[in-house]
Amino acid sequence: MYENDIYVNSDNGGYSTYQTDGNRGQRTDFVMVPDPAKGGKKKGTFRKFMLSITLGLLFGLFAGAGFYAVQIGVDRITGGDAAEVSSSDPAQPKVPDNTGESWLKNINNITYVNSDVSNVVEEVMPAMVSIVNNYTQTGTTFWGQTYSQQGAASGSGIIVAENDNELLIVSNNHVVQGMDSLDVTFIDGSVAQAHIKGTDADMDLAVIAVSLKDVSEETKKAISIATMGDSDNLKLGMPVIAIGNALGYGQSVTNGIISALEREMTLDDGSTGIFIQTNAAINPGNSGGALLNINGEVIGINSNKIAASQVEGMGYAIPISSASPIIADLLERETRTDKVAEDEAGYMGITMQDVTEQITQMLGIPGGVYVYDVAEGSAAEQAGIQRGDVIVKFDGQKVSTRQELKSLVEYYKAGETTKVTVKRVVNGQYEDLELEVTLGNRPKE
Repeated sequence: MYENDIYVNSDNGGYSTYQTDGNRGQRTDFVMVPDPAKGGKKKGTFRKFMLSITLGLLFGLFAGAGFYAVQIGVDRITGGDAAEVSSSDPAQPKVPDNTGESWLKNINNITYVNSDVSNVVEEVMPAMVSIVNNYTQTGTTFWGQTYSQQGAASGSGIIVAENDNELLIVSNNHVVQGMDSLDVTFIDGSVAQAHIKGTDADMDLAVIAVSLKDVSEETKKAISIATMGDSDNLKLGMPVIAIGNALGYGQSVTNGIISALEREMTLDDGSTGIFIQTNAAINPGNSGGALLNINGEVIGINSNKIAASQVEGMGYAIPISSASPIIADLLERETRTDKVAEDEAGYMGITMQDVTEQITQMLGIPGGVYVYDVAEGSAAEQAGIQRGDVIVKFDGQKVSTRQELKSLVEYYKAGETTKVTVKRVVNGQYEDLELEVTLGNRPKE
């Protein structure tokens, strides 16, 4: 201290000192120093200590609440207590005693539904095709005159197999029924003609074949074969994707969920079937396309045949597990690509008449080809076909008109045996009857 220092008590627990300049008493320096008598330093230390304890307690409280909330979330995900982490190796979680499994393993089993299905679609689209059925429509005018006109209908298909000579495609029977020719469009835009390998009208399934000779090397590299899934283990609410040639505009994609399983529906022809119901839009042209799970596996074959115009959000598909045995059988059929020469063509020996909707409504005769007469000694008579029978299938393929039946028979030689399904009146009601017919030779005029 200087000789002229002056000390003045202060109100904040210390005192002030300032240095004077000789006799003038002017202040030249100012500094705050604690007052030893007041004990200010002890009070400041005690306040800091209490503040630290308070903050520590609050941190512990909030941290504990946070960890508890996290553990509840993990327990709900795993179905049990969260695993403890080993102090010796934090990367390896301990297995809870009450579960016997790692909670991480349980987390891996969680299904995450992503609305973006572009990756799945990109992978499976090369196995999808568009189908155009070129057909001839025949009918009778009001004045009793017969007429015919050309038409075209669109559908879809799925590439399911390939053999040494053919690319094999699954579709619906009603997509290819009554065809004069079939045009198949692949993902690269190339078009090739297809031929029917086999059909099953009851399940509304068909397998058509495209000769590998008609497929370019570029197209072979662009296309792929679809992966079949399992429809027996489906659950309500599972996400699904539908792909098909909607309205004939080309391949399009819709998605939704499984709305119902084992849904029994009545088809246009009065028969019934068991289907998967989905809210994914399935429109005309989607028939024969794929219903896929989120892994891109085919779990159903879309069918618009039973869609109703008065409702929305109800599409149907044939379960793939039910269809697979039939598809496997159709894949083994002989593909008939060329019509038989006229002098070798098979002959049944019946006089036929179409059963129109008007006839069905007036007389109750089911749709098909009505047998008006059977030639004596003909193949039909020997097989047991009778006058009044209604032919509905030839070699498993559904027929609705005499023109369809004639078109099918043209691919079979005399001497070949095939199955013909007829509806016959038994005890006042029509019943199905399957007969084996060995085709004969057309009589010379």
